[in-house]
Amino acid sequence: MSEKSDNYEKGLEGASQTVVAFDVGDKSFLMRSQSALHKTPSLVPLVVLVCAILIFTGWLGPRFLPQMTLVFQQIQVVGILALAQTLVILTAGIDLSVGAIAVFCSVIMGQFTFRYGLPPAIAVGCGLAAGAAIGALSGWLVTRIKIPPFIATLGVWQIVLAANYIYSKNETIRARTIREEAPILQWLGLKPNEQFVNWIERLQGVTYERIRPNDTDQFLLDLIWQTKITYGVLALIGLTFLLAYMLRSTAWGRHVYAVGDDPEAAELAGVNVKRTLMSVYMLAGLISAIAGWSLIGRFASVSPSASTGLEGNIESITAVVIGGISLFGGRGSIWGAFFGALIVGVFMLGLGMARVNPQWTFMLIGTLIILAVGIDQWIRKVAA
Repeated sequence: MSEKSDNYEKGLEGASQTVVAFDVGDKSFLMRSQSALHKTPSLVPLVVLVCAILIFTGWLGPRFLPQMTLVFQQIQVVGILALAQTLVILTAGIDLSVGAIAVFCSVIMGQFTFRYGLPPAIAVGCGLAAGAAIGALSGWLVTRIKIPPFIATLGVWQIVLAANYIYSKNETIRARTIREEAPILQWLGLKPNEQFVNWIERLQGVTYERIRPNDTDQFLLDLIWQTKITYGVLALIGLTFLLAYMLRSTAWGRHVYAVGDDPEAAELAGVNVKRTLMSVYMLAGLISAIAGWSLIGRFASVSPSASTGLEGNIESITAVVIGGISLFGGRGSIWGAFFGALIVGVFMLGLGMARVNPQWTFMLIGTLIILAVGIDQWIRKVAA
């Protein structure tokens, strides 16, 4: 027996130690690109954004780049709505009520302040709570009643829009009234850079008869003055960082991706799918309410007929799709939505400065949407 064992071991001497190997050959450039984009989905919108800025800078000259701060102001409401929309789409759903929630919550903030006499800060809190409650309603319809997200949020959108007009009696609260009696409602529209410059110049004893000119003999203060970044823009950037951390570095974020990728597999893995979906819709409602507060700051007034109630849904979905977030759920980055909103803003600003027919803007954005979905389908082949 021992002799056979010795012969067996001698027979293995010099033999290859590799159990099995697969020769896949060198990956082509397209395959490497496909794999990289699958791992980093926000890379595509970032590249498109940089290219768009370079193209418009070359076309319009040096006058384009200084206007980029206007892009941030233009997208501060839609960008925040896109963050809310991203959370829902990552779970393979869609929320058609985000725009209506934003407008209704802005109306609640205004009416609670001027109709009921609540302190403005309390009124803002009530508006934010209302947004979370409406989001909870959508989540309940989706998780408990089992209504598809498209139908559930479509119904909530109509209900909220109707409630908005009935409750407000279509009454607009003017900017001057808000500025004099409840300036906190306009806080997200204020520019911290201007406040900083005014504070420095007051310390220096510098005053102006009316409005501070853009160009004085103080270069650094002039540069800060012309930055024109609002608190609403800072809120957008801050929310993006916060949600990016939550989605990538917390168990809740991993559950969101798991539910969007395969809810049945997530359930088997121990994920509470219903609770995760409920939290997503509630958070989306809260973020939409923040967009409503930003809406007051952006336009300085409270208007129940603001176009965001109708157009905000489509604009947020546009930013999300252009940002590379998969409509099938489970793949995408919150930064993609941020870049997608910026892309739309850059196109609108650049073509507007070039005095191009506005219809070309819609045509180009529509083309970008189709290309984004096509690229998403191509990238998904990596996981197939």
